Amino acid sequence: MPTPPRPTRSAARPAPVRRPGPRGRRGRRGRTGRRGRPAWGTRVATTLSVAVLAAGGLGHALVTGLDTGITRVDPFKDMKNRPQGGHGLNVLLVGTDERDRITPEEKREFRLGGEPCHCTDTVMLVHLSEDRDRASVVSLPRDSYAEMPEHTDLTTGRTHHAHPVKLNAAYAEGGPGLTVRTVESMTGVKIDHYLEVDFTSFMRTVDAVGGVQICTTTPMKDAYTGIDLTAGPHDLDGGQALQYVRSRHVDGASDLGRMERQQKFLAALVDRVTSGGVLLNPVRFREVATTMLGSVRADQGFGTEQLLTLAKAMRGFTPASSEFASVPLGDTAFQVKGIGSTVKWDAAKAQKLFQSLRDDHPLAPATPVAAPKAKVEEDEKGPRPVDVEVAPATVRVQVYNGTHTAGLGGRVDAALRHAGFDTTRSPQTQKTQNHATTVVAYDPNWDRSARTLAAALPGATLKAVPDQGATLQVTVGADYQGVTPVHARDRQAGPFDALRGDQVVCP
Repeated sequence: MPTPPRPTRSAARPAPVRRPGPRGRRGRRGRTGRRGRPAWGTRVATTLSVAVLAAGGLGHALVTGLDTGITRVDPFKDMKNRPQGGHGLNVLLVGTDERDRITPEEKREFRLGGEPCHCTDTVMLVHLSEDRDRASVVSLPRDSYAEMPEHTDLTTGRTHHAHPVKLNAAYAEGGPGLTVRTVESMTGVKIDHYLEVDFTSFMRTVDAVGGVQICTTTPMKDAYTGIDLTAGPHDLDGGQALQYVRSRHVDGASDLGRMERQQKFLAALVDRVTSGGVLLNPVRFREVATTMLGSVRADQGFGTEQLLTLAKAMRGFTPASSEFASVPLGDTAFQVKGIGSTVKWDAAKAQKLFQSLRDDHPLAPATPVAAPKAKVEEDEKGPRPVDVEVAPATVRVQVYNGTHTAGLGGRVDAALRHAGFDTTRSPQTQKTQNHATTVVAYDPNWDRSARTLAAALPGATLKAVPDQGATLQVTVGADYQGVTPVHARDRQAGPFDALRGDQVVCP
């Protein structure tokens, strides 16, 4: 399949980021719109920098020895009956909860109290295409139902037969090796490299590249992590970015919503690295790589040559070169005796997704049809619509009046219908009518629809109700102040609901 032409991007971008503190004040708006064609001088500088890296001279000298700072593990030791290798390169990226390496000050500032669990906080399968023109990232929920292969427990030394667990238990029981075996067994994808990042490495890397810019469509506040962002663009430093990707109590979607934020973060990081000159300047590349690799663990085969190969492969990357997807889910509350609630994959859809990775096929549409962009302006007719993920016409809503105000349910139903939502047109009255807060109750399988509806009801609280079905329920509280218009962003996710990086970074 032909690869669509990449837009040429300027290497210039302001790198320093103000560190506003744990609450994450709204930063200045960075670049708006896509970049135009760079001047001839920038093209010459880019060509020379790439030539330096590729020539094996100064660039190679500057990055030689970087791998000496990597802590080595052997996740492939004694592995048998592995999946057949496909096309491209597959990396298992694991984020671990190693908060014992964080300073006391950082623990207080970024709400990292408690004991480290020495478990996987994030599991992602990263596929780099054989032509090195595309990176596909698939998030695997840490609570995924998994069949643990027979293994020896690293903590107790006991031998365990194959048994059901949550995916993140693989690391706790058998470390990187068992994690790789479990993921390969579940996906049928052969892992070529293993990369493990902890909290310290994460924060230092974000700070080394100058921070990342994240855009939120609605306010984001989580008392557990301390994140507090208004709707709009924000420049986040390392600690704030860690709060952003760890937050689980902001939209009612728990780990599933958190995975989407992690994908947005990675897209923003790609944007920062590829547009900020990091890959085109050998000295800058060494600074960032040294910071990142100082506290990571990787397999023996991941070294200087691999770093150079990846750097050269990414020199033409833009956010559009990356694509993000989550493994398709069948049951988000699958009960397992002795384990509790797990997330069970949709076996048929997951198989198709992983087959696409093995075949080195893109997950997101390669050449989306350009849709005419709606002109969104604030005028005398009302406030500017909020950008949301799901078209309101596809969101079915049942309204309940939770107050003593007669007729309020009917007015809210009409207002939501006017905003484009598919209401039942039959508002009802709750048994109790002393609700102070407006609540959106939803089935976790329709969490994106719930976030769209909540965006139209400022201040509304999201409440996940398993098995509720596709119809969302709004209980109007005393805090109701009207319906805010919403506008679905243009997106073509394809069969795997995958999005390109340029569809999730700040416009």
